[in-house]
Amino acid sequence: MRELRAGALLISQDVFFNAESAQLGVLTVRHAIPAIFPLPEFAAAGGLISYGASRSDAWHQAGIYVGRILKGEKPAELPVVQPTRFELTINLKTAKTLVSAAARLFSDLEL
Repeated sequence: MRELRAGALLISQDVFFNAESAQLGVLTVRHAIPAIFPLPEFAAAGGLISYGASRSDAWHQAGIYVGRILKGEKPAELPVVQPTRFELTINLKTAKTLVSAAARLFSDLEL
């Protein structure tokens, strides 16, 4: 990442990345790379920001679908429902660390 001079990192939702969210959070802080992840566990593990669809709302919608199917509706006739609620989590400790690292970096530059 450092060799590529990445200014930030966007991590998509994937089984591998979800399982390694704690390690990814630690690595992004260690290398001072701001990163965003779709699950709040990433921000809790030290990552900067998480932003994604509300999982509690998704479970609620799944329950509504199950109820409609149990009442006799055909699954193929049910509409596709997109998420309408999203959650944003910002890790303020990581944000302060990244701001401090950026300040040190820019103070060393001759402009």
